[in-house]
Parts: sequence; C-alpha cells; structure tokens
Amino acid sequence: MINKRAAIKEKCQQNHTRLERNHVYRENYEHLKLTGEHPNTVNCSKVLKGDTEEIQKVKLELLTVSFRKTPKMTSNDYINMTVNCASFIKRRKYIMEPLSQEEAEFPIAYSIVAYHKINMLERLLRTIYAPQNYYCIHVDKKSPESFLAAVKGIASCFHNVFIASQLENVVYASWSRVQADLNCMKDLYRRNVSWKYLINLCGLDFPIKTNQEIVEKLKALNGENSLETEKMPSNKEVRWKKHHEVVDDKVKNMGIDKQPPPLNTPIFSGSAYFVVTREFVEYVLENSKILAFIEWAKDTYSPDEYLWATIQRIPDVPGAVPASDKYDVSDMNAVARFVKWHYFEGDVSKGAPYPPCSGVHIRSVCVFGVGDLSWMLRKRHLFANKFDTDIDPFAIQCLEEHLRDKVLQQRRH
Repeated sequence: MINKRAAIKEKCQQNHTRLERNHVYRENYEHLKLTGEHPNTVNCSKVLKGDTEEIQKVKLELLTVSFRKTPKMTSNDYINMTVNCASFIKRRKYIMEPLSQEEAEFPIAYSIVAYHKINMLERLLRTIYAPQNYYCIHVDKKSPESFLAAVKGIASCFHNVFIASQLENVVYASWSRVQADLNCMKDLYRRNVSWKYLINLCGLDFPIKTNQEIVEKLKALNGENSLETEKMPSNKEVRWKKHHEVVDDKVKNMGIDKQPPPLNTPIFSGSAYFVVTREFVEYVLENSKILAFIEWAKDTYSPDEYLWATIQRIPDVPGAVPASDKYDVSDMNAVARFVKWHYFEGDVSKGAPYPPCSGVHIRSVCVFGVGDLSWMLRKRHLFANKFDTDIDPFAIQCLEEHLRDKVLQQRRH
C-alpha cells in the first residue's frame, strides 16, 4: 500500500514538473516561434506532408496580382533595423543561447558567399545562427553599396558574424569563386581555434536540418569530410587542360595547353560545396603541395567543380579518402548539399534520383518550390540549393517555420 502511494506521489510530482517546464517553455520560447510573412495564405503543415491540393493552391497564389505586389524587405530596411541591434535581434527572433550542451561544445564555422537578395541572406543566417558558431560572409565587390552596408549592419549585431577581410570581384566559373571561400577560410581559421567543421554556403542556400541535427551528422562523420568527388568525365577535361582567362567578365578558353597538374593523384569532379574538418582547412592553407596545386588551378574553368573534389582524394589530407573509384562519392551521397539538376529529374520509381522540380530551373538547377519540400526533408543532406523568395517565398516560409518548430520542441524536452 505504501509503495502504491509512493508511486502515485512520484507520478504527481513528475506531472507537476512537466507542467512547470511547459509553462516556462511557453514563457521563454513562445516569442521565438516564426509565423512567416504570409501566415494566412498557406498551410505549411499540409505542404510538408506533400498535400497536392495545398501545393496547387500555393502555386495559384504565386500568380495573383496581390501577391506580386507584396513589398519585400530591402537593404535599406536592414540598414535602418540594425541601428538598434537589441531591437533587430528581438524583432527578427534570433536564438541567442546554445540550445543544448552538445551544441555548445561543437561549434561550426560557416563561409557564406553572397552578392544580392539581402532578405534571403538574412533569413539563412537567422536559421543557422547559434552563438557558439562562427560566420564569415563574403560580399561580392560588384554588389551594390547598400547591400554591403546592410550586411555590415547585420554583422555588427553579433560577436561571431563578420565580413571577409578580403573581398573579390566574383566572376561565374572563374577562380574568384574559389578565392572568396579561401578568404573566409583564412579568416575563420585565424579568428577561432575551437570550431570543428567548416561548411561553405551561398546566399541562396537553406538548411534542411536544425543545428542539433547538423552537429549529430558531423560527429557521426568521425573526422572525415563529406563532399562530392567522382571520376572526371572526359568532356570536362578541357576545363583544366587549357589556359583560361577572364575577358569582359566571362571565362574564355585561350586555346593554350597547360602543364599537367603538380599531383600524382588524378583530377576528380565535384562541386563548390563541402563539409570539411578544421584539420583539412589547416592543411589546405599551409601544405606546400596543396598550395602549388591551388596556384596551378587559377587559370582554369570552373575550378570550384574539381579543386575540392581532388584535394579530398590526395593521400595525407586530413579526412580524405583514397583515389580508387571504390571511394567515389556522388552529390546524393555526400551530406553537403541537395541539388536537383534538370537532366536527372524524373520518375523515381523508374530509377530517377529525384522527382521533377516544383519550382523553376536556372542554369539547369531547380529553384525549389513548396512541392519539393516533403521529399527533400527526408534526405540525409544538411543544406539544399537553391531557394529564392522572388520565385517561391512559401517554400522558405514553410521550411524555416518547420525548422524553428523542431528547435523549440527540442528545447522543450
């Protein structure tokens, strides 16, 4: 009888503690819940479940005159908002404390290359922001002065967000794209010694995992890197076998043969995006063999699409894998980035790697719509590219609300 009473009393105490915790949660975190810029237009819960009727409703909304006339936040809006940082942080609902001990003890570094669409960049930062992480933003020299001023304003409100110390005039498919990341790599490496992994992004990326989930994925890598690195297709070899120059803001093949690369390892194909350890970054910045390869690559076409993939296969590089084709990693198997290419889309039941794009294509890359979210969120990747609020703001709204809800739910427990 005494044991039964003790059990009932313990259960009552547990219920009381849970109610107290829920009350504290509501008081402390309810104000951090995101409602989106179009809260009454879309049912995100249905969208994330792949509800075809709701997705179609959103697509029709995107065609309406009233939607097209909806004002968007500008660089000047951000310049004005960040005059008062406390007000900006509160208004934009940044999370200003680590949400778990595990996250606090596993800081991540981010390199973000951006040149326009300040609203997209700020929403990306807000979603990935955590006070223990570090964020270097490279602003293209061609960007409007107002965009740079807005980024400076945002960065001024956080101790761990800064603009790259050296800015580049980034030209599509030229070395400048790699140099922008290298500049942030150097700054992040020198700024702090505690971060564990570096993830590079562009302003149109967005996470599909919470910071807690990203930390768990990175810890599971156990010191390895994760990026696309595959056998080089023969039709792409001209990109690095010929000397290229930037002419009128375009990369031009000058028809001159280059010397072979200063490596024993073959050249591999990949992408600009990576998830790499701090030790990898140190090796890239300081190893003479890697620095010679970097110097050799500067006059090639789209070096970002082979440089990192090749370094990942060089013996002695921290976290690398052997050059054997047994170790090839496709973009679908690396955690770095989920991208839909037009020429690979199709019927998944018939072997296509992913279903057709729900948004639009730019340079064969899918700019995601709401119809892409349900499938995407089941993938192993940390980030997806690309999103654009000018094309489908509801995709970003539903994704950021979903991630914020998961974060607050995690904190609740």
